[in-house]
Parts: sequence; structure tokens; C-alpha cells
Amino acid sequence: MTILVTGAAGFIGMHFSKRLLEEGYEVVGIDNLNDYYDPKLKEDRLLELKKYSRFTFVQLDLADREGLFALFNNYAFTHVVNLAAQAGVRYSLQNPYAYVDSNLVGFVNILEACRHNPVKHLIYASSSSVYGANAKMPFSTSDNVDHPVSLYAATKKANELMAHTYSHLYGIPTTGLRFFTVYGPWGRPDMAYFSFTKSILEGKPIKVFNYGNMKRDFTYIDDIVEGMVRLLDRPPLPNKQWDRFHPDPSSSYAPYKIYNIGHNQPVKLLDFIQTLESLLGMEAKKEFLPMQLGDVEATYADIDDLHQAVGFQPSTSIRDGLKKFVDWYKAYYQ
Repeated sequence: MTILVTGAAGFIGMHFSKRLLEEGYEVVGIDNLNDYYDPKLKEDRLLELKKYSRFTFVQLDLADREGLFALFNNYAFTHVVNLAAQAGVRYSLQNPYAYVDSNLVGFVNILEACRHNPVKHLIYASSSSVYGANAKMPFSTSDNVDHPVSLYAATKKANELMAHTYSHLYGIPTTGLRFFTVYGPWGRPDMAYFSFTKSILEGKPIKVFNYGNMKRDFTYIDDIVEGMVRLLDRPPLPNKQWDRFHPDPSSSYAPYKIYNIGHNQPVKLLDFIQTLESLLGMEAKKEFLPMQLGDVEATYADIDDLHQAVGFQPSTSIRDGLKKFVDWYKAYYQ
């Protein structure tokens, strides 16, 4: 098996690729190494992967159609895991075109490449942000998700629709994973837990939005990767019970499936900060602010279908996961 991982220098991409390499898979990783955040962090993640002889890195942007098609011609990929995307809800308010280029143009290029070079399974990153204005908790993949509150969320919903179209037209088995606030070592500097840690250690105030009245389904990276690895050789089959009169958004008559992948245990933001403070041995200076545009008050994943499919059961507590992050952060930044 030769597996293509896009966004291999990213947070989830690096951890997932490393796990595949440890299990003996051949992995080709691509990334454009853009400067959305410190490229050195991305380069250092790649150094972790380059320790394995079965890893090949190609610097490539998904929007480069010719380059991507050439890559597919050079390698007989059995599986494709698309984790490359322009991430971040808030940045989508400032630079919407980056999301169109990466999340829409880039994704249709992946789909076209898989169409012309058939693969056994295409797994791609969606996001909990697709639930948008929904208030029913926990969020279920059987819920309607037609009211995104950020362009980032809209592009992720679009990815799910595009994937279904290609599953329907060309029989490509596609699985979309709605990630819920992933955290851990080697994480993204634009994520709250990362910037909180940096600010607390530097004695700077942290921005606490919605006056701290937020809940997030924080999910540790190792739990995420475990779920992904279990799904790799479980491509979706057409759902023969799928009812066109009462359509289930999470499955289809085509080989298409959507899963939530989260901890299934929301944590209050202030409790999260308190745990971080205790691990750092320092109290945060808090600046309480109103809700930001594009943000949501709470996320909470219903993971029953993923549990039934592959036995997915997150096991890392917030305290244990944050301790591993803090230990990594202190070592990495000395």
C-alpha cells in the first residue's frame, strides 16, 4: 500500500503520517509549506517524518493541477488522505480567497486525480464548524448542516457535497471526517491552547472570548489518529437501506460516509484554562471579550456511528493531553 497524505507538514498530517510509517506503510507526503504560521514548525515536523526511509516528501500546492496529476502518474496510490486545507475560522474573514484556492480548487483537483487514477479509499478532512448555527447537542451527522457561520465552514460543507458527487458519478469511496478541536504536541500556533500557553509563559494577557462562556469538544491528537487508522481499510459501501424520501445526510446509495471524530465530552473554556494554568504553574491574565464573528458557543460530537463502525473510543483526558502538549512546548521552545 502506498498512501498519499496531503498536508503532511501540518499538525494532523504529521502525526497521522508518522503512525502509518511506524506501521510499515509507504507514505508520500505533500505540503505547500505556506507561511500562514511559522514555516519552521512545519519544516521541523517534516524532519520527524524524514527519519523513516519509507517517507517521501514533495513540496506541492493542491491548486497546482498539473503538478498533482504528475504526482498521481508517478505513484500508484492505493489510498489518499486529504488533510491539506487553509484552516482557521477567523482568518477566513480576512483572506477568503485563500480558502477558495486551497479548500475548493485544491479539493476538486484531488477528486479529479482520484477519478483518473482510481484509489481504494479517499479520506478527507471536514470540520465540526459545518454545524454552524445548529443548537441541538450533541452534533449528529444525521443533522442538517446548511447554516455555516464562516466561509471556512462553508468550504468544508462544500467538500462533503463535492465528495458525494464523485462517489455518485465515479464510484470513488469517500469518507469525510468532521474533526472536533484537535490538540496536542506539534499543534497549530493559531489554536487557542497554543497561543494561551505562549502568552501565559510570557506573562501576557490571553483573550477569552464570549466572556468565557464557551464549550469545546477538545480531542487529543493520538485519539484522532487511532480513529483514522482504523478507518483506512474500511472504505464505505453503498447503504442499501438509504431512503430517498427521508435522506440520511451521513450516508448514501453511493460509497460515501461522514463521521464525527471528537471526544464526546465538551469542556468549559474556563475549566480548560484552569487546567492549563495548573500544568504551567502560572495564572493567566485574562482579557474577557465578546463573541467573535464566525465563532460558535459550543461543540459536542455524537460519535456513536464511528464507535459502531470501528470501535472508536477516545481515551485521553484533558489533563493528560494538555500535560503532553505543555511538556512538548517547553522542550521545543526551550
